[in-house]
Amino acid sequence: MKNLWAPWRITYIQEHPKDNGCFLCNSFLDNHDEKHLIVVRRKECFCILNKYPYNSGHLMIVPNQHKPDISDLTDHEMLEIMRLTRDMKKLLATMMNPDGFNLGVNLGKSAGAGLVGHFHLHIVPRWDGDTNFMPVISDTKVIPQSLEDIYREFKKHV
Repeated sequence: MKNLWAPWRITYIQEHPKDNGCFLCNSFLDNHDEKHLIVVRRKECFCILNKYPYNSGHLMIVPNQHKPDISDLTDHEMLEIMRLTRDMKKLLATMMNPDGFNLGVNLGKSAGAGLVGHFHLHIVPRWDGDTNFMPVISDTKVIPQSLEDIYREFKKHV
């Protein structure tokens, strides 16, 4: 069995403020998309770059309303989330030419959710050989492009 180690994520777990409310809601309501790396907004959901990515281009699709679980979403919200997921996956494929993708949802802390209270779906582009020794041996994740550069590239296409 292979393991995907992400030790740099501990920064998020240890440093993320616990008492400032939901960072996804705060980002959505602030209306400073570049500051919060919101790539696109739709009527029921938005797409945001993950500030603690597993890989370059790691996106999250998020309902505009604070809802903790997939079962809390309306049919309309669910459909729009899936449409935006499809659209952003296509855009990532064009922009970054990955070898594959992980699409995922972590429901509950025991399932790996770093943010338990606001449902979100991850889109993670993957390349052959993108897991290596760097995170485990030297606590270093190799991300070849800055979040700001990736954000600007997305904004050219949406």
